[in-house]
Amino acid sequence: QSFGLPSIIPKPVVPEQFDVKSETNYDLPNPMVSGLSSVRQSVGYTHPLEASERNYQKNQDRMNMVLLRNTQGLHAPLRIAMELKATENIGRLPFLSSSNVMRDVLLGKDQNIEFEDVFNTSEFREQMGQPHAIVENHLGIL
Repeated sequence: QSFGLPSIIPKPVVPEQFDVKSETNYDLPNPMVSGLSSVRQSVGYTHPLEASERNYQKNQDRMNMVLLRNTQGLHAPLRIAMELKATENIGRLPFLSSSNVMRDVLLGKDQNIEFEDVFNTSEFREQMGQPHAIVENHLGIL
């Protein structure tokens, strides 16, 4: 029985037809008329795995919440959702980047080494500024 709960298995949404928009005799868009466009906008079909991979983490979190609700009751997913919401509101100086360690621990991703762990460090940020000016701007003094 499902007791009216959502399904654990995600269902990908994929368009049914494949169409490529062509504007000239040579099946190439005319950049002088329509401007520069990317190939992504002109192709109307995506592979079914693309949507699945794009939504993998969201589907995994949703499945974990449904399993928690089925096994432990409504309090468990509510408590985890409340704790995840609290991790977003932690006070931090505006010029310091957040490492999201608390969120990673709550989601069980603290023992995984991923792309973001290597290439998302604060020393490689593109925007750097003077800390005093950033804090004054954030407080409305400047």
